[in-house]
Amino acid sequence: MKSSFVILIGLLIMNTLTYSQIPLSSFDKPDGTNSELMKRENIENKYKWDLTQMFKSDDEWEKEFQRLDGLTQKIKTFESKLGTSANILNEALEFTDKYWADVQLLMQYASMSKDIDLSNTKYQAMYSKALSLANNVLTAMSFMRPEILSIPEEKIKSFLKESIGLKTYEHKLNNILRMKSHTLTKNEEEILSLASPVDESFMSTYRLWANADIKYPVIKDENDNDFQLSPARYYQGMFSTNREFRERVYKNYFIPFVDFKNTLTSLYYGSIKSNIFQAKARKYNTTLGWSLDQVNVPVEVYKNLISSVNDNLSPVHRWCSIKKSILKIDKMHAYDTYVTLFPASKKKFNYDEAVELVLKALKPLGEDYQKNLKHAFDNRWVDVYETKGKRSGAYSTGAVKGSHPYVLLNWAGELDDVFTLAHEMGHNIHSLYSAETQPYPYADYPIFLAEVASITNEMLLLDYLIESSDSKEEKLTLIEKYLNNIQGTFYRQTRFAEFEMVIQEMVEKGEPLTPDVMAKIFGDMFQKYWGPDMITDEEEKHSWSRIHHFFYDYYVYSYATSFAASQLIADNIKRDGQIAIDKHLAFLKSGESDYPIPTLLKNEVDMTNPKPIVAVAKKMNELLDKMEQLLK
Repeated sequence: MKSSFVILIGLLIMNTLTYSQIPLSSFDKPDGTNSELMKRENIENKYKWDLTQMFKSDDEWEKEFQRLDGLTQKIKTFESKLGTSANILNEALEFTDKYWADVQLLMQYASMSKDIDLSNTKYQAMYSKALSLANNVLTAMSFMRPEILSIPEEKIKSFLKESIGLKTYEHKLNNILRMKSHTLTKNEEEILSLASPVDESFMSTYRLWANADIKYPVIKDENDNDFQLSPARYYQGMFSTNREFRERVYKNYFIPFVDFKNTLTSLYYGSIKSNIFQAKARKYNTTLGWSLDQVNVPVEVYKNLISSVNDNLSPVHRWCSIKKSILKIDKMHAYDTYVTLFPASKKKFNYDEAVELVLKALKPLGEDYQKNLKHAFDNRWVDVYETKGKRSGAYSTGAVKGSHPYVLLNWAGELDDVFTLAHEMGHNIHSLYSAETQPYPYADYPIFLAEVASITNEMLLLDYLIESSDSKEEKLTLIEKYLNNIQGTFYRQTRFAEFEMVIQEMVEKGEPLTPDVMAKIFGDMFQKYWGPDMITDEEEKHSWSRIHHFFYDYYVYSYATSFAASQLIADNIKRDGQIAIDKHLAFLKSGESDYPIPTLLKNEVDMTNPKPIVAVAKKMNELLDKMEQLLK
């Protein structure tokens, strides 16, 4: 049960790998310095989540927890009865669905309350209680899959004809039957479900270390003021045009990761060993095959992505060479990859301006989409600014029954933050549409499709900004943004996916996993992807350890495949108008009512074909051509 449990938790706290920076325009000190983070109580309520929309108080949450905790045993009353009649099977599925939905709401409230201040032990305890309850429910439900598989297939088909309610579960039941050869006996499934807390502990331990326990140094900024490093401020430093400051930020930021390299390697090694246990227990040859089969994505899609990208690295090498030339430096370093090449045209954006930009840019998606966006912005679905102890980065929670989806940001006023907002609202509205359109069993969407809606929004925003630009400098800035998106979301995530596959294959073969081995493999891949104009610093070799998505088990590849799919979708919307919009909205409303590959075909995108992947490399070269023409 590890995959369903950990994937659920991952979706509840979904990230995008886009990290925000510190709020600049609203909360800087008058002298321009910002040595301390803003206090949460000093931020207007409209920029903070309203979690009372889930539970009016922590006491109400506790009462609901106690109620749900007492219902777990009722699941067992269905044991050994699922095959007796269509009505009993339907009743069991409906009860467990409703129960699980209520548990999800508990977890979401506790998780989000915890993420507002990770040093608050009260909400850490509530989250742990919710996870423990979720594990108990999964353990109690563990008999269901093997018992359903013990029912003759013809009998299940007759049940589907007898019960209108059971018809809702037809796709779910077919998916269970698809997994028959990898489903174990009732007792074995129960044992595997008991391992869920162990599996999740590697990710949760890493997250606590990275967000609550880690100690970053204080350094001097460009003006010789004290500058307290944090994940958000790391990116603020990487965007600085002062190269010495960038290098100082970069070198110091990675000190904790290098100091704890043995601990972090051990955590990841334990996570992989847990994956191997699950894969072997379920009769899979590899962890990759085990992970992708959970959502019925062929392994060939994953491997085709890596091989196709490796055959098309020249645009990234070209981009590195052009950046080096414009920056007038002898060699590129990792701390040179974020800084803008056109600082004169760099703008700052406050959050309210960004909201208006996103609304205008996403008008092509239609009136209903606009209505939902405005409702989210006006009703405190978004937590905007970085505060002390707040979880770093950005994510959308996904929708759970009884609650709308929420978005976490760490606003800094950069152009990247505007794109992060558009990205997260893509997740948000995708979750909303799926939950509103589909019955509960299919109200979520599979991981493989998780980034398509969000990246499509980024594409539309970029198109809007380029079209409304009236200067060469601004066009150059936006083209640079597009190039950075391709490098960061398509090539970088493929590099992570390749690293993850290679590392897990090594452990599967029994090869030792040490900090030095991890550093060498990650460093060599960084060099391969960026090419001969890049210097791979020692710190970069250890930067794998700040990518928390590695603990999600073969997740990052979906960013790259989603990027390729999104480019085609955005192009279709621009070219075909309402016809393409209707197809996209149908896709957004599909949830998990079908498997990922056919669901994406609703948008006329076939990810079993290498063409979408190769097309991104072609697009990058076209943008580089355009940039060089403008520079002339």
